Amino acid sequence: MRNSSSRPAALAILMVCVANIAAAAPPSAATLERGRYLMDGVVACANCHMARGPRGEYLADKGMSGGMPFDDKMFKAYAPNVTQDRETGVGKWTDAQLVKAIREGVRPDGSLIGPPMPVEFYRHLSDDDVNAIVAVLRTEPAVRNAVPKSTFNFPMPPSWGPPVKKVKAPSRAHKVKYGEYLSTIGHCMECHTQRDQKGMLVTASLGSGGRSFPGPWGDSVSRNLTPHESGLKGWTDAQISKAVRGGVDRNGQPYKPPMAFQHYKNIDDADMAALTAYLRSLPPRPFGK
Repeated sequence: MRNSSSRPAALAILMVCVANIAAAAPPSAATLERGRYLMDGVVACANCHMARGPRGEYLADKGMSGGMPFDDKMFKAYAPNVTQDRETGVGKWTDAQLVKAIREGVRPDGSLIGPPMPVEFYRHLSDDDVNAIVAVLRTEPAVRNAVPKSTFNFPMPPSWGPPVKKVKAPSRAHKVKYGEYLSTIGHCMECHTQRDQKGMLVTASLGSGGRSFPGPWGDSVSRNLTPHESGLKGWTDAQISKAVRGGVDRNGQPYKPPMAFQHYKNIDDADMAALTAYLRSLPPRPFGK
């Protein structure tokens, strides 16, 4: 006769097995499509993490194995290797660890990821979107590339904020709010907003531009994204779209990197319209003020 007392234990083991199988299930086609759209569009992960040549050109064969330098008065940072290499990349990291690194700036060993990783913006990535990005990162072929360690000229904080819990994206029906969400996860204001002496964003200058970004392209200065005379006042929706997705101003003059035009060209019309609606909702601010 079977011992009935063993049934709860057996049931518990069965439930654990089922949960593990579910956790190991491959991501859906829709999840991968969303992740690729975000990474190849507004989030533009490769703009920092793609290996680059001496003129700043993408080295596609080396994938997102990192190494791009960011030389700032506050830090000398290098984009890390986010391919599936187990020694120099993120191949040993769990999905949960990758999510925590992206949204909280915390590595599996507990150390903090410093700037220019835009953690203050990525904290707002929805659960669905960050998981879609992680699913695509898992498809990155392993590339061995040991990236130098970043150094910072200021004391790092204990954290970039409290642990991120559940995050849900706003409805696309709320055009301005969804545009704000896209602008946030695309960290537009990371470059188009002034920073104080501690490297923190000056929210009173949100979107006013005026920051300088030297690189292989020369000196690039971020534009004013607010509806001010020195910004987007007088611009049509089509002109804003062409600037963001085409990388040219109203006169057809090309903008310089590091703005990720090669990725922003993939932003679809509905998302571009939402982004434009959000930019038009910003308080007008003078250039760089």
